Amino acid sequence: MQPPDIFDRPARRLRRDRAVARYAEHDFLRAAMLDGIADRLDAVKRDFTDVLDIGCFGGAFAPPPGARVARLDAGFGFAKAAGGVQGEEDHLPFADASFDLVVAAGTLDSVNDLPGALTLIRRTLRPDGLFLGAFVGAGSLSTLRAVLRSAEGERPVARLHPQIDVRSAGDLLMRAGFALPVADIETLTVRYSGFGRLLEDLRGMAAGNVLTSRHALRRDVLARAAAAFGERAAPDGRTAERFDLIFLTGWSPSPDQPKPARRGSGTSSLAEALRVPPRT
Repeated sequence: MQPPDIFDRPARRLRRDRAVARYAEHDFLRAAMLDGIADRLDAVKRDFTDVLDIGCFGGAFAPPPGARVARLDAGFGFAKAAGGVQGEEDHLPFADASFDLVVAAGTLDSVNDLPGALTLIRRTLRPDGLFLGAFVGAGSLSTLRAVLRSAEGERPVARLHPQIDVRSAGDLLMRAGFALPVADIETLTVRYSGFGRLLEDLRGMAAGNVLTSRHALRRDVLARAAAAFGERAAPDGRTAERFDLIFLTGWSPSPDQPKPARRGSGTSSLAEALRVPPRT
């Protein structure tokens, strides 16, 4: 039985379409993700010919030289702007073994069936194909979370999306069948002149609340949250907000890949390694 959706799919598509026109003014988080992905890709000494860019936004990801690229986005506007197709990460419209590199930057944190999406990504890869992903993870928006909780008092409601920590991200890669999985984290701190500027950025990057159970934010709650946000400001009047970017690396299994050593194949015992030499 399919579990109920956490995220409202039509609302997610609509928010992305609304963000298209001014996205370039608010794309700093995805730009940081793409920089991290580029660094990881530079460390891989091999050629790629067919690339899939999932959650393509405006098509800023530059594929390796000479590679063909297909792009997909849940929003029609972004898909059209990037010359791609509209579709969702957990319903990929591509045949198995179609690509040797898949990149997904900035959208995996709002996918209803993330384990299923990662499995589909792995299936679209050819043997020994590479997946590189990035998304906003657990620990992010800690200031926003705190001021909203304070503003709503004893009866807070869910305003922010559930977040995945780096350990769980690595477990998801393993569960999806990736070989040599790696999950790591980089923290980005952004200092805001006011609460409204933070909300403007979240809307502008299509990162607003799309939970199926979302509730409108009352004006009195918004005013209290803005005041609490201002109270946390540094002497220069700016308040820090935190974004933890989780990066994923995984390979499609192949017989040619290195294998972990068989258990019991070591030539030295732990007791021997820990033996303290006699004092002279």
